[in-house]
Amino acid sequence: MSNKRVLMVVTNHTKITDDHKTGLWLEEYAVPYNAFKEQGYDVKVTSIQGGEVPLDPNSIPEEEVAEWAEAQEQLKDTAKLSKEDAEGFDGIFLPGGHGTMFDFPESETLQYVLQKHAEQGNIIGSVCHGPSGLVNATYEDGTPIVKGKKVAGFTDSEEIGMGLDVHMPFMLETELRNKGANFSKGEDWTAYAVRDGNLITGQNPMSSESAAEKMVEALNEK
Repeated sequence: MSNKRVLMVVTNHTKITDDHKTGLWLEEYAVPYNAFKEQGYDVKVTSIQGGEVPLDPNSIPEEEVAEWAEAQEQLKDTAKLSKEDAEGFDGIFLPGGHGTMFDFPESETLQYVLQKHAEQGNIIGSVCHGPSGLVNATYEDGTPIVKGKKVAGFTDSEEIGMGLDVHMPFMLETELRNKGANFSKGEDWTAYAVRDGNLITGQNPMSSESAAEKMVEALNEK
């Protein structure tokens, strides 16, 4: 079995507006979590604030998915992301959910941890709104981690299609392009993930599995 270690970082942000709850998108976390565990990786689940992690109500299946139970159990009391999480891992993965748009870009700890992972040549993966964590992440010299990289993420057209563009602090696709990313996308609401060296990104919830597969492939090459 593998002794690789993967850090997962999830959101704690609970609402878009007073009447629109959000949080972590369950599939974008549970599917990669299971993929990593199946490889025998040691997975540490952290969140920006620590404690219990809110799930986006729209991401909770009508019937419980038995194989997601272990992953969900980890969300009841997560460790708070700390600067110590910059060391001792082979990769970091950022699942999405609209909550990430509010607490990922503003987290100095997350930016620090991402910078160290990037400088160490670790594998950095994210899916859907998870790449919101990458928009302010730079190398030590100030170069954006996404600059010149092929990157996917939740598209502006998907955001507009949901009618949530007016409530977002920024548009993810636009902001990634502004940071110099070579934004790449498939059709709206279809599975699409890309790998550019050590950076893996997926477009939407449907891309959770393909992003996880690319992450595993990259980690197993290390």
